[in-house]
Amino acid sequence: MRSNIETLTIEHHNAHVLVVTLNRPHVANAFNTQMALDLISVFEGLADNPGQIRVAVLTGAGRKAFCAGGDLKERNGMSDEQWQAQHLIYERMARAIVNCPLPVIGAINGAAYGGGCELAAALDFIYVADTARFAQTEVKLGIIPGAGGTQTLARAVGERRAKELILTGRVFSANDAVDWGLANDTFPLNALMQHTLDAATAIANNAPIAVRQAKRAIHQGLDMSLADGMEFEIKAYNVTVPTEDRREGVLAFNEKRAPRFQCK
Repeated sequence: MRSNIETLTIEHHNAHVLVVTLNRPHVANAFNTQMALDLISVFEGLADNPGQIRVAVLTGAGRKAFCAGGDLKERNGMSDEQWQAQHLIYERMARAIVNCPLPVIGAINGAAYGGGCELAAALDFIYVADTARFAQTEVKLGIIPGAGGTQTLARAVGERRAKELILTGRVFSANDAVDWGLANDTFPLNALMQHTLDAATAIANNAPIAVRQAKRAIHQGLDMSLADGMEFEIKAYNVTVPTEDRREGVLAFNEKRAPRFQCK
């Protein structure tokens, strides 16, 4: 995974955990066309060839903002055709993150407004700084969330709460995000990344094929009836049975040692 991407910083926390940082702090890490293309490159690349990477962490540069959403200075004066052409890139970016087979977890270090809130909601789960703030502000600009926000936020916080937040565009706190189900936990900013990396490492220490199949079963099963979801779960389960990781996990348990899972 290359580290010289224009709008992102890419770092390996260890052999199996990749940290992706939105790196436009001078504009509160708002994403422009280039950042969207860079995120597509990273997450489609992880889907196609993860190598040794088993978990990705997404965060923002600086102490104030995770992501302020789309860069409105870049968008100022765009024709309808230019706006829609750019938005096709944003749509592909959102799909690349949502469809990534690896777990993608967030360390939301500050404000996540508009598309930044959508980006946070698109992740598998997130931890947030106690100073973080969220808002789905698109209706204040004459548009609606268009990077999955009406769908991912509603799945996280429920239909009625999502309607309230999206239709009012109001700001809500880190504690609200936890209480309503958007975030898993909140931490002081200085402790946020370590807690996130600890969770990422715990996931990365587990069997990688099993982790990916479990994510797939949860993600796709939620769009099915319970009976269909349980049937899909068995299909995902059966993928893990013939793997070396399954045999290694049972052997390690019986030999009272830590398993040595292979990244395949």
